[in-house]
Amino acid sequence: MTDLPAAVRSALADELLPRLLISERELACDNGATRKMLWRLYDGALVESVLMKYPDRVTMCVSSQAGCGMGCPFCATGQAGLTRNLSTAEIVAQVVAGERLLAQHGGRVSNIVFMGMGEPLANYRNVIGAVHRLTDPVPAGLGISQRSVTVSTVGLVPAINRLAAEGLSVRLAVSLHAPDDEARDELVPVNRRWKVAEVLSAAWDYAAATGRRVSIEYALIRDINDQPWRADLLGSLLAGHLAHVNLIPLNPTPGSKWTASRPGVQEEFVRRVADHGVAVTVRDTRGREIDGACGQLAARAVPARTGPAAKIARPVGATSLPLA
Repeated sequence: MTDLPAAVRSALADELLPRLLISERELACDNGATRKMLWRLYDGALVESVLMKYPDRVTMCVSSQAGCGMGCPFCATGQAGLTRNLSTAEIVAQVVAGERLLAQHGGRVSNIVFMGMGEPLANYRNVIGAVHRLTDPVPAGLGISQRSVTVSTVGLVPAINRLAAEGLSVRLAVSLHAPDDEARDELVPVNRRWKVAEVLSAAWDYAAATGRRVSIEYALIRDINDQPWRADLLGSLLAGHLAHVNLIPLNPTPGSKWTASRPGVQEEFVRRVADHGVAVTVRDTRGREIDGACGQLAARAVPARTGPAAKIARPVGATSLPLA
């Protein structure tokens, strides 16, 4: 709009086209292979995303909400409560930021997991919009394969059914954390609305519709959900289905009354699930030193810690992403 004075154009841009993400802080660990980024959104809300480099891939863990309303007591994000949904643009911008960082070294984001802050299926429209923007061919999108995208949920059954009808080939990850309703009611409060049987039924329908194996996420908590009988029950519920169990040693979070299972207990749990013919692996606890591992994202604007987690020298606001 060159017919307007430059000062007016600048003021209008600041008012109508706010910056999507402003870098507040970056922390790195694992010799720089894991980086956690704290972003301030245009309205002051804070979110975090994590970039993880592996020998054969680069995974970006993105947030879909500022905070989370699911209230899982072992998760730092859930304890913070929900601030708001992220827009499609704010979700995509996290991946764009990762791409720009990797471009300095000739790399690219190959995998995306919606396992950051928030419940993705509680922000359904914007998450699906982001999936399309991320996976559409260049130049309309980023050209990432849908098969390299994982969408996580604590078990919002109607949204899982809706996702199954989208015609996408993304992987579904169900944060189960307990095979019985008694324990899951406490660990995942939404279970009081949709019980284990309903959640798994929706997951099997998703697997049938897409042909994709469902990832069952299970945070192993000492003396809470790690008993041998629960391992056997989990294995029996999943046997014969397109499923893979992703065991997650509980990561420490401030104020948590729970801790990770003992190594021997974890090993027995893995063995018992596998005895039912179910594939099971133990997740790498990457990013613990910078509170960037599963369940640790809290987006706190506090001074960076010292020690093995090194702060990236970058002043607040030095990195920002425009709307376009």
